[in-house]
Amino acid sequence: MQLGLTATPKRDVNADTYGYFGDPVYTYALKQGIGDGFLTPFKVRQMASTLDEYTWSDEDEIVSGEIDPEKTYREGDFNTTLVIPEREQSRVEEFMDQIDQRQKTLVFCATQEHAARVRDIINQVKDNPDPHYCQRVTADDGKLGEQHLREFQDNEKSLPTILTTSHKLSTGVDARNIRNIVLMRPIKSMIEFKQIIGRGTRTFDGKDFFTVFDFVKAYEHFNDPEWDGEPLPPDPPSPGPSPKPRPPPDPPEPGPDDPPRGEKVVVKLGDGKERQIRYIAATTYWSHDGRPITAQEFMEQLFGDLGNLVASEDELRAVWSDPERREGFIQRLSELGYDADRMEDMRRLIDAPNSDVFDVLAYVRFTLAPLARAQRAEAARSAGLGGYEVEMRQFLDYVLQAYADHGVEELSLGKIRDFLRIRYGGTNDAKAMLGSVAEIRKAFVDIQGHLFR
Repeated sequence: MQLGLTATPKRDVNADTYGYFGDPVYTYALKQGIGDGFLTPFKVRQMASTLDEYTWSDEDEIVSGEIDPEKTYREGDFNTTLVIPEREQSRVEEFMDQIDQRQKTLVFCATQEHAARVRDIINQVKDNPDPHYCQRVTADDGKLGEQHLREFQDNEKSLPTILTTSHKLSTGVDARNIRNIVLMRPIKSMIEFKQIIGRGTRTFDGKDFFTVFDFVKAYEHFNDPEWDGEPLPPDPPSPGPSPKPRPPPDPPEPGPDDPPRGEKVVVKLGDGKERQIRYIAATTYWSHDGRPITAQEFMEQLFGDLGNLVASEDELRAVWSDPERREGFIQRLSELGYDADRMEDMRRLIDAPNSDVFDVLAYVRFTLAPLARAQRAEAARSAGLGGYEVEMRQFLDYVLQAYADHGVEELSLGKIRDFLRIRYGGTNDAKAMLGSVAEIRKAFVDIQGHLFR
């Protein structure tokens, strides 16, 4: 018996997987794979800007080539017939500001030349000083590119951290720890779109989801029934001797021996115009039933789930004031799809970027106005430090400042040992100043009750 498996069955006039093999004996949808834990869920950042289209302006300068002053250049024209370096610079700076720059990232570019330019810009704006931080892997890069890819796929290695490519890495890349996929070229084929998304769905320890940064409106593919279902059958050929011609396929990526295409037009924006490029981002999430949903719908979903987890405002305050109960609650939220990164998104959505996760939950479930962590820490100092000796007050003040600066993770019981080592050199020296371990632990827990009153 022979068994065939495919993730991207074709169904068009020239290639029909179903017509050749018949109907599949079993299908397993992407949303099932995510729901069953075999694939990683994802969110999509839709990145619209004030320079998604371009029309010639006398304020700009033609560096090379010949511009069509009447034409509106759209996404498919950029970096194939028209190059605006400031536009690419702004896009790279935008996604580099939003990602965790330590995470493995794939960037899909329009051409090999474009991939080289994007690589160079990334290496200019990155925080990591290593010159090998970002590499290009395209057909022209040969054995060196294959070496970069092998090192990128090695989960024990952190460099290169980002790869730029055009078409080469859309298939056949088994890198389990990819956390970000950046789309800087249009994707017209549903098959290729599925393949590119598939680069991020591999599971890895600690990888709760991955993010697609979409500058090219590729998210519209999610609205196609073919996205997570069977391809529609092809249109039958028209009768008669002159059937309607099929649209030409996307041109292949030029290889090292291909003749050069027509000269690209390179335009330098007028003075100051690059500073006027602005981005408007919207985030799409993956719902419990496998649908892409907006951030507002995601918040409504969280509201519903919280109703099953906490019955009242007082209960939420009690849970959040107890490190052990809070840790279990956070774990349960993560299992439902509300991990730390998504809570961070919710903080931005409610315009409270410096608040606690508690404030997100309290706002969504009980419409409480969020407070900044610094406000909570100051209130706890005023209400909770009065009954302690000077040294214990100073220690708890140190803990509260760490919370204000870094978040609720600083309040876990496992952090007590770290605080004692940093401030006193070790537990024994701390005991001499503060009292027994039990007393230190009790004070550490009690002050948290004042944070969330």
